[in-house]
Amino acid sequence: MKKIIYGVLFCLPLYILAQINTDDLDLAHKILEVSEENILRNPEYYNWGSSIIKGDDGKYHLFYAQMSKKKGFKSWLTDGIVSHAIADSVAGPYVHQEVVLEGRGPAYWDAYTAHNPRIKFFDGKYYLYYMSTNHRNRTLSEEEFEQARTQGIPNEFRSIVRMNQRIGVAVSESVNGPWKRFKQPIVEPSGPIAQITCNPAVAQRPDGGYIMIVRGDKPNVKYANGKWPGPNELIRSQAIALSDSPVGSWEIQPKAAVGNLNSEDPAIWYDVKRKRYYGVYHAFGYIGMITSTDGINWEKAKHYKVLDKAIKKGDGTEILANRLERPFIYVEEGVAKVMTVAVLEKNGNSFSLFIPLD
Repeated sequence: MKKIIYGVLFCLPLYILAQINTDDLDLAHKILEVSEENILRNPEYYNWGSSIIKGDDGKYHLFYAQMSKKKGFKSWLTDGIVSHAIADSVAGPYVHQEVVLEGRGPAYWDAYTAHNPRIKFFDGKYYLYYMSTNHRNRTLSEEEFEQARTQGIPNEFRSIVRMNQRIGVAVSESVNGPWKRFKQPIVEPSGPIAQITCNPAVAQRPDGGYIMIVRGDKPNVKYANGKWPGPNELIRSQAIALSDSPVGSWEIQPKAAVGNLNSEDPAIWYDVKRKRYYGVYHAFGYIGMITSTDGINWEKAKHYKVLDKAIKKGDGTEILANRLERPFIYVEEGVAKVMTVAVLEKNGNSFSLFIPLD
């Protein structure tokens, strides 16, 4: 019997053998209770997805998305901003400092919004990846722009702004800025994604290069009967892009990262101990985790399901999320310390949540 087992193992691909041997990360069992100090709220803004980095000052720097409550939650596509907050502890409490990115106006590719930030530090510089958009060659009146801001797809004017989503990066030698932006976005849709690029997740590869998971639409997704496919229909696709530089050029690979799982908002990192990549994303009801040994071939991790929408608090109550999105794992010295998520409660409140990990 042992000879048969060894023979079967010998025939398996190396990346599958590696997963059998090293894929033992179980984030679900590392989750601790949260308290109010782990929540970042703002009475004038919806707080959304975030990412964390430790600065030279020893403090933890948070870069997070916000949308004005006066303009509405849907204004993330037209009026989003990226803000900066600081804490002494990685799980908070965080204190808002400043707005660092917003739309630059019609003369730029990132005209209207700055959203879904991911902060990274590579070779002495900080890289703040973000999504933005524009109206391309069409000028929108104030009334048309207001429809783009507040109405849903398939509204004609929101569709224009949606279809021009692209990823950019701002670079600084200091975590406190100033931030240099570029004339053009850094990733265009191709291969397994079409129409848009958004929601970047970036990590450094063991060979010194860089990897990005980027979201787009599945090719050939169309309106049906005047309606955009619903949130549970499989219209999203995640692609892998590789580069020798944090700013590109980025080359999208032909194979989709997630395949036929309806998901978005990935965050990735390379686990040096386990010699594999991990990624977390929201799958419209829960947070799931995928893994890869080469960055190209991804599959569900052994401990796939990480978090449900109901989150326990230390005072015995629960956070009941209507939407639980934009997960991010903060890793320090090879250990996952905090998971951040964006929460939209059923009462309409929205905040950034920092879940301590044991």
